[in-house]
Amino acid sequence: MFSSLGDLTDAVVLDLFAGTGGLGIESLSRGATRAVFVEQDRRAVATVRANLDAADVTERARVVNTSAERFATDPSGGPFDVVFVDPPYVMAMHDIAETLQVLVDGEALRSGARVVIERDKRRPEPPPRLLSHDRDRTYGETVLRYFTYLPATAPLASTPAADASDEPLRDEVSS
Repeated sequence: MFSSLGDLTDAVVLDLFAGTGGLGIESLSRGATRAVFVEQDRRAVATVRANLDAADVTERARVVNTSAERFATDPSGGPFDVVFVDPPYVMAMHDIAETLQVLVDGEALRSGARVVIERDKRRPEPPPRLLSHDRDRTYGETVLRYFTYLPATAPLASTPAADASDEPLRDEVSS
């Protein structure tokens, strides 16, 4: 997966439905500046934190204990260059697309952001319209769907004042 994404140096990563945090942590180990981990399950959040400590990357991470849908309405920590979406396979693609649309509406994705969505290959679904579909990679019963976010009118530049990159990282819990 990571060889398909290319260089992650200085990337800001969003790991939605983070689970153990493996994708975001691997991104940090490959040069990402920071990562935001969003996970609803409190036990999984504890696992993410333990894995961040073990990988010695806690200072470049923020863990948010809430649903992806709720996080999308107030996506602090972005804008994001890479977004990993690994929801339960029972979640419909249109629900994933709605969450991504809320992120886009909140200007949480940079122009050219790479989005990887993990799905069950036995459930073919059309890709979200707001993303440009690059390719699919199948591994057993899993398909990784690679996309690029290309807005119709991309902002000319991100200014430090408009960019949250200087914001201190911290854990959050949302009810």
